[in-house]
Amino acid sequence: MSFIRIWPVVLLALLVHTGRMSAQLMKTQADAFLQTMPADLQHRQTVAILQAIAGDRSALSAVRASRNTPPQCSDHVVTTMLTETMRMYASKESSDQRLPALLYLHGGGWTFGSINSCGRFCHAMAASGRMRVIALDYRLAPEHPYPAGLLDCIGAVAYIMEHADDLQIDPHRITIGGDSSGGNLALATALSERCRGCIESLLLFYPVTKAFADASESWRLYGKGFGLDAEIMEAFNRAYTLHADACSTAISVGLCSDAELRHLPRTLLVAAERDILRDQGKELAERMGDKATRIEYEGAVHLFITVPGQDAAFDRAVGDAIAFIAGRRDSKTILNNRP
Repeated sequence: MSFIRIWPVVLLALLVHTGRMSAQLMKTQADAFLQTMPADLQHRQTVAILQAIAGDRSALSAVRASRNTPPQCSDHVVTTMLTETMRMYASKESSDQRLPALLYLHGGGWTFGSINSCGRFCHAMAASGRMRVIALDYRLAPEHPYPAGLLDCIGAVAYIMEHADDLQIDPHRITIGGDSSGGNLALATALSERCRGCIESLLLFYPVTKAFADASESWRLYGKGFGLDAEIMEAFNRAYTLHADACSTAISVGLCSDAELRHLPRTLLVAAERDILRDQGKELAERMGDKATRIEYEGAVHLFITVPGQDAAFDRAVGDAIAFIAGRRDSKTILNNRP
C-alpha cells in the first residue's frame, strides 16, 4: 500500500529530473551550435538581402545555393515531385493507406530556403508512417514579395484537396506547418478566404507573427548572437513587405482581431526559449486560448528545424509534431504532460 502511495511521487520526481536534463542538453547543444556560426554570417546575409532589394541578386543567390542541399532519404521513405514546386514524402509501409497530410513551408525569412532546406524534418515526419508530407517551394522575396509566396501556399492547399484521392490523403485532415517565416505563411494561409475552415490543424515552429521590430523582451534580449539577429530580421521584413503594409493582418497575423483568430484551427506552437521571436508567438498563443498548445524548449535557439546542430530540440520537435498531428484532439493532454 505504501509503495502505491509513494510511486506517483517518485514518477513525478523522475519526470522533473528528466525535463531538467533535456533542457540542459538543449542549452548545451544550442551554445555549441552558436559557437560554430561565423560571427559575421548574418551581417553578410543581411547585406545580400539589401543588395537584392536594390537590384543586385548575386550575393543572395549564393546564400540560397548554400542552403539548398538535397536531403538524404532512407530506404523507408519515397519522395515524389508532384509538380515543379511540390515534393511529397511518404513511408513505403503506408503506401496503401489514406493518411493525414502535412503541407510544410520552409523558413528563411521569405528570402531563402527551399524544399531541400526543410527536407530532414519532412523526411522524419513521413518516416513515422502516420502522415504524408508535402514540401512547397514558394516564390521568394525580394523578387517576389508579398503576396506571391502566400498565393503559392494557398494554391498548394487547393492542389492537395483536389488530388486527395490520387495522393491517398484524407482531405479532412490537412495540417499546414512551417518554421519562422514558414510559420507566418502557414498562419496567413489558414486565415485566407480560400482556405479558412479547410485546415484541420497548424504546426508552427518559432513563427513570425509581426513583420516589424516588436520591442518585446525577447527582441531586446536575443536580438544578436542567438541564431536570428534583429538586423537580418528587419531585412527579411523589408524584403517581404516591399510593396505592402507590414501591419496588414495577412502579413502580421499577430495584429488580427480576436474574432479573426477564432477562425484558426487547433494549433501547436513550439518556441525556442532564447529566440528573438519568442514573445511574438507567446502573445499569439495566449490570444488563441484553448485552440493553441504552446511548448517552449528551454535553452534552445532559432533554426533547430532546418539547420543541423541542435539534435535534442530537433528530435523532440519531431516527436511532439507527430503526437499532435496523429493524436488529434487528445494531443493537447499528451503534450502538456511531457517533461
